[in-house]
Amino acid sequence: MSQSNRPPADMDVEDDEFANLFDELQELEQLVDSEDERQQVRDAMRAAADSQDHEPATFGRVVWGFGRSDLAEALLGSLLFGIPMAVEGGTVDAGRHIAQHPLYLAATIVIAIGLVVSILYVADFQDVRVANPIFGLIPRRLVGVTGTALVVSIALLTGWGLVEWSADPAVVYESACICAVAFVPMAIGAALGDILPGN
Repeated sequence: MSQSNRPPADMDVEDDEFANLFDELQELEQLVDSEDERQQVRDAMRAAADSQDHEPATFGRVVWGFGRSDLAEALLGSLLFGIPMAVEGGTVDAGRHIAQHPLYLAATIVIAIGLVVSILYVADFQDVRVANPIFGLIPRRLVGVTGTALVVSIALLTGWGLVEWSADPAVVYESACICAVAFVPMAIGAALGDILPGN
């Protein structure tokens, strides 16, 4: 990277300080005694994240929580990656193939969720933090992103006549397998659409 394209050193220091502040607030959230105090800490975290939104940088922000704008971004990313899958005949062929091999179906779903986890929490595109996990364990962002991709895959493939849902369990199973194949790129698109804008 050339010297002219490198961000100023003080911007890196500010990003590190902000990340440290967020870490300290998350630790404080675990230490306080009452739910009111926890809510005050969460409000402080939300205010800090909102104040960071006024910065011009897209990358290097702390991404925290999962709201309507995140859902809209995940939906857009899911559609951008999913529409080609809906018009590509290979999606149906691949779905019929994994319908004959249940372990391939399970592997497809596990790999898709693993890719989403990698994009959100491992690849370090953004500093993504877990806020108010479901049952204290499952990140809301993970559920929101994968849930959006799943709903879009079922709705899009059903609406365009690539799958059908009947009383025949074999037809329903095959349709679910076809949707699982489309789910993989849609989940990737939803994850990227959610975090890349930096909201």
